[in-house]
Amino acid sequence: MFELIPLRCLKSGQTGEVGEVLGDPQQVHRLQELGLRQGITVEMLQSGSPCIIRTAGGKLCFRPNEALNVLVRTAMCG
Repeated sequence: MFELIPLRCLKSGQTGEVGEVLGDPQQVHRLQELGLRQGITVEMLQSGSPCIIRTAGGKLCFRPNEALNVLVRTAMCG
């Protein structure tokens, strides 16, 4: 079973699949241009503020408000 959580909730080393990118259409478009699209796998390299993630295309750094707009699927424990 999977749950959808804000990207900022991933812990360092944890991975997730992007489920949704929400927010202002211009901001969503900008994130998509950077390679952050629904269905890709991301790995949290550094949690906190700012957070740094790895995608297939490289690394991205997010301010807290941007990370809140990205929802990822993770495997639920238990």
